[in-house]
Amino acid sequence: MVYVIGFILSLVIVLALIPPLRKLAIRVDFVDRPTSRKIHKEPVPHLASIAIFLGFMVPYLILSRHWDGEMAGIIAGSLLILAIGMVDDWYKTRGKDFPALPKTIVQVAAAVIVYFSGISFVGVTIPFAGHMIVFPEWLQFILTILWIFGVTTVINFMDGLDGLSGGVAGISALTLFVVAIAKGQSQSAIMAIILVGVALGYLKYNKPPAKIYMGDAGATFIGFMLGIIALDGAFKQVTVISILVPVLALGVPIFDNIYVVIKRYLNGQPVYKADRSQLHYRLLSWGLSPKQAVVFIYLISFCLSLSSIILMLLS
Repeated sequence: MVYVIGFILSLVIVLALIPPLRKLAIRVDFVDRPTSRKIHKEPVPHLASIAIFLGFMVPYLILSRHWDGEMAGIIAGSLLILAIGMVDDWYKTRGKDFPALPKTIVQVAAAVIVYFSGISFVGVTIPFAGHMIVFPEWLQFILTILWIFGVTTVINFMDGLDGLSGGVAGISALTLFVVAIAKGQSQSAIMAIILVGVALGYLKYNKPPAKIYMGDAGATFIGFMLGIIALDGAFKQVTVISILVPVLALGVPIFDNIYVVIKRYLNGQPVYKADRSQLHYRLLSWGLSPKQAVVFIYLISFCLSLSSIILMLLS
């Protein structure tokens, strides 16, 4: 029942908060304006990030069985992610670009806080041998920071079409929920199913044509939480083979952004410079409509997620 409660509570909170936040965004002119790189033709309100944050945190705080250092680290890191994301979104609503360096520093700092709270990539178990190889602390630190920061970034990069980032995040969160249930990891399962509810609530208002956007603040928060859930669940007691489970669960944004980063680097472009090289933009250039591109990416994400679950069962 705790999973059902978590899902329903997060869903209801997001559904209830977005309409007034949308009105507030319009009143204070916190809107995303069209540019040559964007698809929408009319200004779209921001601030769904606040509903997403509260939609996750309220059920998480209510349903978590005990308060500890890990919870404190997650809350502190999440607040940093939300704050720097809101600053970035404010710059965008004014037609400006927020510098990448301070944003990167804050996001890395949030990941560092999570690491020191006790959530980390400890090591891998060798199949058949039955013993675990524990990584040295410096390697645990590097892998943990790279993973959390990387997932935070790739989910944000995918937020380019109505319904895309929220839908892919929801599929990934549902996959991590199934993995956590199969491994008996109740805390990770609670976090994952809450995130599913958040994503579905947001999609109610973000499906084409979108009535509101979550902006960088919402997308980076969702990515941040997906990274943590995977570390606290799918990466625990992981084997050399099943290490691919969380990677496949988040396969679409991970593989697409690896391609994008390599392409930008080879072309001599700044890695963080926004352009139209992501998968959804490539699909549009091939003649698909925005809705067709979103559905196509959903299908790819679903197939990769299903593959990750099968791999977990076989490993």
